[in-house]
Amino acid sequence: MRQLLLVRHGGPDSFEFRDRPDVAPGPGEVRVSVRAAGVNFADISARMGTYQDAPPLPSCLGYEVAGVVDAVGAGVEGLAEGDEVFGPVMFGGYADAVVVPSYQLRCIPEGVTMTEAAGVPVAYLTAYVMLNRLGSVLAGETVLIHGVGGGVGLAALQLAKELGAVVIGTASASKHARLAEMGVDHLIDYRTQDFATVARGLTGGRGVDVILDPIGGSTTRRNYKTLAPLGRLFLYGVSSTSPRGSRTRDLFGIAKAVGRTPVFHPFQLMNANKGVFGVNMNHLAEDVTSMTVALDQIVDRLGRGVVAPVIDSTYPLGQAGRAQEQLSQARNFGKVVLTVD
Repeated sequence: MRQLLLVRHGGPDSFEFRDRPDVAPGPGEVRVSVRAAGVNFADISARMGTYQDAPPLPSCLGYEVAGVVDAVGAGVEGLAEGDEVFGPVMFGGYADAVVVPSYQLRCIPEGVTMTEAAGVPVAYLTAYVMLNRLGSVLAGETVLIHGVGGGVGLAALQLAKELGAVVIGTASASKHARLAEMGVDHLIDYRTQDFATVARGLTGGRGVDVILDPIGGSTTRRNYKTLAPLGRLFLYGVSSTSPRGSRTRDLFGIAKAVGRTPVFHPFQLMNANKGVFGVNMNHLAEDVTSMTVALDQIVDRLGRGVVAPVIDSTYPLGQAGRAQEQLSQARNFGKVVLTVD
């Protein structure tokens, strides 16, 4: 098998192709011949050396793939050689083959391409857990999505609209027209407008019911203050520790962002009638029940056309660094995907 390995922490030129011995699937596992792999901010953080869950160097990144089953381990039911599948892999996706626990894979619904399927797992699992599972969003509630034009943002938009929510989204002005067409009710240009002031104005001063925060730092404090009574704040990233366009680790910047991220005391939350949740799909991967339910729900929505992944661009696997730059500089609208020949 051939893997694109991260051989050092640094810029987009930190990858090398290396041949590795083929790995056979063990009991309950499936080997997938990879055709496409999604790119995520976790990949960029791992490349820069700021992602604490990343494997030691040299490491194969990649958290989601689509491909064809080419070997099945003992005890696997419901999957067979030749099936076209997709799912989260939690490392190892930047390769032409990867071994995955079978419960993390699902057959690709009819009408969904390999490229589209590779852009589904991380974004839609994260959005589903936040909005449907933990958030219990009700029709008519307001949902503020930061970075609504990104992969998780668009997934959250589609799921929130299915639930009947009113969606407020932050994005650069160049993305507003397309986002409005896709159903965002109110758009905020984060470069020129204060999101907290605008959101409070849109809700008559009451505040927002649900906020999705991938930023962290001081933004988290402002998000919390923007919540309405019974509001829920979801933290699923800390992009403030890796400023846009960064290529190397900035320890001072990381410390600054962490220092500005608030700590919530239980009494504070009780008295305010607010909730703060954290979501990290890597740490949920081994919870078979939760992953099974969430994947089944996402596949059902894909099959019915309720959700549809938006692909911004594709790059050959060998250009993973360029693909990550597209994402890190927020030039993307939707998912960036690597294709594997």
